[in-house]
Amino acid sequence: MKKNNLLLFVMVMLLASCTPQGPKWQELFNGENLDGWEILNGTAEYKVEDGTIVGISRLNTPNTFLATQEHYGDFILEFEFKVEDGLNSGVQFRSNSLKEYRDGRVHGYQFEIDPSDRAWTGGIYDESRRGWIYPLNYNPEGQKAFKHEEWNKARIEAIGSSIRTWLNDVPCAELLDNTTASGFIALQVHGINNAELAGKTVAWRNIRMLTEEVEKYRTPDNPEVKQINQIANTISEREAAEGWKLLWDGKSSEGWRGAKLDAFPDKGWSMEDGILKVHKSDGGESTNGGDIVTTRSYRNFMLTVDFRITKGANSGIKYFVDTNLNKGEGSAIGCEFQILDDKNHPDAELGKDGNRKLGSLYDLIPAPADKPFRNGFFNTAMVVVEGNHVEHWLNGVKIVEYERNNEEWNQLVQTSKYKDWPNFGNAEEGLILLQDHGDEVWFQNIKIKEL
Repeated sequence: MKKNNLLLFVMVMLLASCTPQGPKWQELFNGENLDGWEILNGTAEYKVEDGTIVGISRLNTPNTFLATQEHYGDFILEFEFKVEDGLNSGVQFRSNSLKEYRDGRVHGYQFEIDPSDRAWTGGIYDESRRGWIYPLNYNPEGQKAFKHEEWNKARIEAIGSSIRTWLNDVPCAELLDNTTASGFIALQVHGINNAELAGKTVAWRNIRMLTEEVEKYRTPDNPEVKQINQIANTISEREAAEGWKLLWDGKSSEGWRGAKLDAFPDKGWSMEDGILKVHKSDGGESTNGGDIVTTRSYRNFMLTVDFRITKGANSGIKYFVDTNLNKGEGSAIGCEFQILDDKNHPDAELGKDGNRKLGSLYDLIPAPADKPFRNGFFNTAMVVVEGNHVEHWLNGVKIVEYERNNEEWNQLVQTSKYKDWPNFGNAEEGLILLQDHGDEVWFQNIKIKEL
């Protein structure tokens, strides 16, 4: 009998050792106190109440963060949250507070908590750096997942350069970015200056982290969710499958020439560390190295260009360009996505109704004043052309839309500086141009998808 019991015990132990073990979650919050966490930047209040962390908004204090003392690289993070309407919040990840960066200002990726009508909860914001890098207008289904003033379940998978989010099991963001590899987790109480919002709360519970075997527990890819690739001068597998190609390879002049030259300019432009720069000169239009254009024409396409302007800079991205139209002084002729420092360049005050400001169809259609510009960082311009329909986008937000090859368009052109150029903007195809306007501007991540 004893032998049978011993045999049974051995069999049970062997079976247990062979049974697959589940993910080894670690709790970041013990449900009782804030051990392992610290408050950074602001003075909003955090307290533990009924097994939850409650953040309480306070008037006239900066964004306040309750941060883990531990830093994390690759992980899967899950948590639940509930926020009162009117109060914006978020959860930082791979974030840092460094003395050398804005005197300790918390910066890094943020899972957005947004109960407003905009409905961007689950989008990815780059706190105190680039701003929105995955606004949730990219994912209308994700925008529907938020539950007002109820508990919501969130999931973040940050594995290598892949960052993905879920809200109530609905996929939200799909981002490729390699800006920051590790950092702390932090719960945000957003700064407020409206007394009616003082005392409003956001709460978190069931905060758990997986750092072991994360690839094993990674959620399968969902091709229905739009992927944004922020890694400069690369084409992801998804982008390649969708037909995207690099229009600039990040290192050479292949595929480009001077607008009034047979080759690439021998001055005025440089390529270094994956950045294409037009150099500062006299501020004149095409007076140094001159504009550069693609060596082939494009008809229907989606074009994206990351650009960064220096103070007071002027430049542009042109399309439907015909370099035979203007062989004299000045820039080549084409429709232009304006690149401008609106605050410090005098051209912003010229034209009509702001139609020479950043993102505008230059001298024709103004971009809105509240466009999502990232001062001091790279911004993503996108131009979409489908036949006669054209759109300008900035950092994921559509800012200009128009139809060409019609009477309304032709009348608009007649009120602009282009009135003397025959059939302006109506060509079926044209070159793509980056402008030398005598100011230093940086470009990277130039991609095109033909439609």
